[in-house]
Amino acid sequence: MKLEVVTTEKAPKAVGPYVQGVKGHGFLFTAGQIGLDPATGKLAEGGIEAQTRRVLENLKAVVEAAGGSFTQVVKTTVYLTDLSHFQAMNQIYAAYFEGHSPARSTVGVAQLPLEALVEIELVALLEKG
Repeated sequence: MKLEVVTTEKAPKAVGPYVQGVKGHGFLFTAGQIGLDPATGKLAEGGIEAQTRRVLENLKAVVEAAGGSFTQVVKTTVYLTDLSHFQAMNQIYAAYFEGHSPARSTVGVAQLPLEALVEIELVALLEKG
């Protein structure tokens, strides 16, 4: 089966040898997103809450560009530079996945690109059965 690259102007452009997302075999795999505003190319201001919202809006745009929705997300991986931000991130995350809880891993990391506080990647099942 052929793999299809997924791109959208509603999420930050890839700045290296990767793409925003790849579809294949009924799945969408996204690149990790940090809280970059696609219009300005700058990190969202306002700490972990603002960055988490921006990350999830970026991911939502990629999922929608692939023809899906957050209800089809089956797995996410969250990277935090400070695990004390977990509760604040989790509260915003939960609002985006209200009524649907994908599997998730959360990992504490030393550093993220551009000194971001959070990065999230996901896998969505776009086709049924």
